[in-house]
Amino acid sequence: MSPSTSPDAGRDSWSDGPRPGATYGPPPEQRSAPGTDDGDRRERRGPRRIRRGGEPARRPDDVTDEPEEEEIPPVEVRRPLSLAVAGFSVLLGIGLVLGAQTSGPGHRLPFVIIILGVQLLFVLAWTMAMRPPALLLVALVSVGVAVAADVAAVQSEVAGLAPLGYVAAGGFLLGVLGQLVRRVDRVRVTDSLGSTLLIVVGVVAFGTLIVLSRVPAGTQAITVCLTASGVALTVARAVDAVAPWPRLAPQVPRGAAGVVGGAMVGTLVSAVLGSYLVAPFTPTKAAIIGLVAAVAAVLADLAVGYAEAGRLMAGEAPTMWIARHMQGPLGGFALAAPAAYAMCMLFL
Repeated sequence: MSPSTSPDAGRDSWSDGPRPGATYGPPPEQRSAPGTDDGDRRERRGPRRIRRGGEPARRPDDVTDEPEEEEIPPVEVRRPLSLAVAGFSVLLGIGLVLGAQTSGPGHRLPFVIIILGVQLLFVLAWTMAMRPPALLLVALVSVGVAVAADVAAVQSEVAGLAPLGYVAAGGFLLGVLGQLVRRVDRVRVTDSLGSTLLIVVGVVAFGTLIVLSRVPAGTQAITVCLTASGVALTVARAVDAVAPWPRLAPQVPRGAAGVVGGAMVGTLVSAVLGSYLVAPFTPTKAAIIGLVAAVAAVLADLAVGYAEAGRLMAGEAPTMWIARHMQGPLGGFALAAPAAYAMCMLFL
């Protein structure tokens, strides 16, 4: 039986020739997507990362070069200097406390002499550290204000702060007017207002101790408050010499441990003194007024450190090394004096 199909029926008719769709020559170019141009394509180096907010992260090529902030190295804490300032605080506190013990009715001249000496140190340290425009004029006016404040504190019929306030206002106006007269200092008279006011008020603040010595229980209040202030300043500086940590600011060589520890130890000492003093003192009252005086003293000392760091960062040249470092304890006792007067009037 013959097959129904021929033997060549299973072969393709084009097996010997090229298949359909096969071309000779280079392959056809790939078509680009509509709306895109080959010249506008950008080569991607890798997959784009997605931020949490949904925005694509910037590639290293897109980041602009920004100037890095220069880190200021912390100021070194000099242990011998801190111990020297602590020793000066001890001597200053002992002198003021012992001078208050010599004060009595009709016998206040020794205490006035001690206060005047401290006021002269205050004028010297603060004028040389702050450098007001008319330095000599401000110093002379401040010395005159110190003498007038001491005389007013002793000679006034009623022991009060009103005569000292009048002296401070008159001295401040005189200092400002003296700088306005001079043509050279007239340009910087605005800058000198703050420094003149601080020096005059600080000088008058020591005069409040003379007024307080005329008040009943005032001498005991001076003993408690100034002892607490002296102990607080001494402990704060001594701790800074050993462990100035944590640093309050890189440019200020002070630590928070000394400031807080000094105030606490000063309060403890005042409470101990209150247990040995007679009425109206009690350990509680002595601790309260000692706490206020100690905190005022250490904060004033710390503020002086910040002011000194600000002047150095502003480019002002440091002057008179010993005066700059006497400024802190003197400012601390100057602020503790009116604080002692206020607490005595309120609690005793």
